[in-house]
Amino acid sequence: ASQNLSEEFAKAAGQLKNEAPRIQFGKIDVTHQGDLRKEFNIQQFPTVKLFVDGSRNNPIDCKGVRQASAFITWVKRRTGPSTVSINSTDEAEALINADDLAVIGFFKELHNDSVEVFCETARDVPEMPFGVTASKDVCANYGIQKNTLVVFKKGKPVHNEVLEDGRQSKLDLTRLIKTFTLDLVTEYNLETSVKIFDVPVESHILLFTPTSSEAFGEVYENYTAAAAEFRGKILFVVVDTSEPRNGRVFEYFRIRQVDVPAVRILNLTSDAKYKMPAEEVTLENLRAFCQSYLNGKAKLHLPSEDIPEDWDKMPVKVLVGKNFNRIVF
Repeated sequence: ASQNLSEEFAKAAGQLKNEAPRIQFGKIDVTHQGDLRKEFNIQQFPTVKLFVDGSRNNPIDCKGVRQASAFITWVKRRTGPSTVSINSTDEAEALINADDLAVIGFFKELHNDSVEVFCETARDVPEMPFGVTASKDVCANYGIQKNTLVVFKKGKPVHNEVLEDGRQSKLDLTRLIKTFTLDLVTEYNLETSVKIFDVPVESHILLFTPTSSEAFGEVYENYTAAAAEFRGKILFVVVDTSEPRNGRVFEYFRIRQVDVPAVRILNLTSDAKYKMPAEEVTLENLRAFCQSYLNGKAKLHLPSEDIPEDWDKMPVKVLVGKNFNRIVF
């Protein structure tokens, strides 16, 4: 991954050399530059930072960008306008059809906090074009009456988000928009795992089930319906339990074949795991589980083996999940 990113970074540098000669690209091997690693708090590799106006203070982190085209867009949006100004329906259609995904902010006027948050979000999502308009004709053409962010996929609107001053942060909008780079429900495999972790949604819900089973169709339908309700807040993933290469994921969650279908929520920041209390994967059960998690009322799941009969017989006690809290705390 590091080698691929280095190649894409070099490709972006080559393309911008003539187009924007003021933007300089450099590469540092910090394994031999301990002072620099400490000064800029480099904790993972590769790390890309943009230094502005010759200052080494507070450089801007470039996260989750993996392709040369996205690097170029990210740098341009950081050093110039982050959105395209739209004044007609033709201009809107051109932007919508330029790529698989496009985002347009429809506003009554272009001088408020929501517009600022929208433009800031565009700087952090270089994978797709962003447009902004305050044209009454353009808003009317798309049936927009309030300040609204619309995500278009393959030329069609797939999500409308009403924007109210102070209600959504840049991170909220970034999370929501970046989820559209994935399917509504993403099947876990070696290829998609990288994309899943690139989306800045810290809460993941995982459905463990054999995708070839007769019951899968109905379960998947319920899971997809729940995914639509919680888009941008929880990332929905399905793990095929009949795929041997997914064995490490089952092991991590302590899932056994006898447990499936099973549903778990993982918080990436705290590494906390939660088990859906109900056994049936219905829309109602999924909705209740996700809502209780978001409200902070879901119970932590501590999978554990049984307490050994002789755990207390020796000077060093044997601890497992079921007796850990009682003995240690």
